Amino acid sequence: MTLPVYRTIADMRAQVAAWKADGLRVGLVPTMGALHDGHLSLIGEIAPHCDRIITSIFVNPTQFAAHEDLDTYPRNEAADLAKLENSKANCVFAPGVAEMYPNGFTTALRLDGPANGLESETRPHFFAGVALIVNKLLSQTQADIAIFGEKDYQQLRVIRRMVRDLDLPVEILGGPIIREADGLAMSSRNVYLTDAERPIAAKLNGILKTLAQSTAPREMAEAEAHAALLSAGFTAVDYATIRDADTLAVPDDSTRARRALIVARLGDVRLLDNMAAI
Repeated sequence: MTLPVYRTIADMRAQVAAWKADGLRVGLVPTMGALHDGHLSLIGEIAPHCDRIITSIFVNPTQFAAHEDLDTYPRNEAADLAKLENSKANCVFAPGVAEMYPNGFTTALRLDGPANGLESETRPHFFAGVALIVNKLLSQTQADIAIFGEKDYQQLRVIRRMVRDLDLPVEILGGPIIREADGLAMSSRNVYLTDAERPIAAKLNGILKTLAQSTAPREMAEAEAHAALLSAGFTAVDYATIRDADTLAVPDDSTRARRALIVARLGDVRLLDNMAAI
């Protein structure tokens, strides 16, 4: 059976209304396509929590700056749909840009809290764009539950705070990071890595583990991770840090859980990873 693909908000809402009339619980797995096993794992993770699963595919222009890779971001809808046919997804929501941002669209969101620092230092536009599209997708699908991968840990914290602050009637799950055999976190952008860069990229996870398990003072551990990344061959380090796992503020004596986070670059490719820290 071919997986239904909805291109308009009206058609998507009509299907959801039919499901909810039958008392079914609806789950949403938002993606930008270029699907890999990490995305498919999110479908498996959300499946026990709902009766129907929508996987959205939309490359969101509002989270890309002018100098970033919107035009070259990997897109292969046919391959994505083929992968989803063998998953537990019940349909795909794949609107076009004009459907999501019609002529005259002017609304924006202002964020604070966990959106401050880290990613926003190099991508100040990013979370406002993410929050906007997530709000729209949650509204358009009327999802009862949605899931986001922990690889984009700050994004997950921002979305959870937004949902709480705006009293949105949706549960947000976090899906565990899925890794390649050598430890590299799966990402759609990994396809950009050259054959020479790929073994360097694999070293990121080991450096992250050392940072997460370090008993040295925090600033010393962060400096050592930064130096180790450059020594391993990464061309730049956006950050290598330990933060409060909930607020993403610099931890203090009251911090009960900590998270180690790294973003390093290999040429034009930004690699993100994180894990719980001691």
